[in-house]
Amino acid sequence: MQIDFHYYATYAAAYLAGYSHKECMDISYSAFMVDQCSKTLLKKLGADTSAATTMLQLEMMDAGGDIISLQEITAIWSSFHFLPKDLYAQKSKHPKRYMHKYRLICGPDSELVKKTVELAKGSSLQAAGIAMHVLADTWAHAYFAGTPSLVINNVDNDIYEITDPDDRLTDRRIVFNHNPASPDDPEKNSYTNSMYVNNENSVMNLGHGRAGHLPDYSFMRYRYMPAWDDYRMMIKDNPRDYHNAFCQMIHALKYLRGLTDSFETGVYDTDAVSPYDERIRQILGRRQLLASDDWKQFAHDLSNEDIEDFDIDKYQDEYLMAVAGKRPDTFLGRFIDAASAHKKMVCTQIAASKNPLAGFAGKIKE
Repeated sequence: MQIDFHYYATYAAAYLAGYSHKECMDISYSAFMVDQCSKTLLKKLGADTSAATTMLQLEMMDAGGDIISLQEITAIWSSFHFLPKDLYAQKSKHPKRYMHKYRLICGPDSELVKKTVELAKGSSLQAAGIAMHVLADTWAHAYFAGTPSLVINNVDNDIYEITDPDDRLTDRRIVFNHNPASPDDPEKNSYTNSMYVNNENSVMNLGHGRAGHLPDYSFMRYRYMPAWDDYRMMIKDNPRDYHNAFCQMIHALKYLRGLTDSFETGVYDTDAVSPYDERIRQILGRRQLLASDDWKQFAHDLSNEDIEDFDIDKYQDEYLMAVAGKRPDTFLGRFIDAASAHKKMVCTQIAASKNPLAGFAGKIKE
């Protein structure tokens, strides 16, 4: 997912869940900040770099191939962008090293999603925003794992966009190139993906890199053949999945706000969305690489407030100018604390499943 959903759509979901304009801005800012809070940024702030929620391309390219580097990459991407669906999944006739990676495949409505939302309960708005980013990405990034792996994340070259959702054999073949300076072009069905590298642990095989940004576009319906499923055809319906993500965020945010007693997986607040459903589906289905303008206008129409654009520098001076003991009370201080707590929870759960790929973050305080 991109800024359109993580920022503007998250604002809309928070507003429909009953939060004020200011609270919605804090939640949506924190949700998109997950895509910005790199080790490089934290070093600039003089903050704990273990709280990083993403990695810059240069950071990934500089990462080594040793187990410590692999654990650092996996801890970030599995915690915040590819939350595992089933840490105890079974698949016969595969060695343990394969199963460690197979069990990190992302998917929605998991026990870890429930733990993610429950961890944010009673905490800060920053924690709520982080939880919404993680929850939403379980829908967009389903079927890919947040660890470098050719045997899991590779896809067959035959990928087709489904152009008629009522006839899934009416499709157009997607053409990939590996030039990062080449913009994706939906009209030509030309997209950029990561280069094929015959190295199991290459960062080129991290997440959905081999499928390019197809999972990040809400309009995209496509069929492809993932390596982890023995290259059998799979259909991904982003408009449906993004709609589920939006409705589930409202359900989760109502729980975090105290309007409901529990957060349950498999529950989507379609009632709150119903008056706006046609418009939301139009936004999700429009063939455009970035739907920020549409989501921003929708958010404005809901709240009748101006939705300011994301500014990564907005809270940095507050953090930098605060005395050391007061930094946890700043906006970024609360974000960093929430990010650390979430990463610790996920890595602890992964380690508890006897999977070493995300390291061990220690025991969560009850």
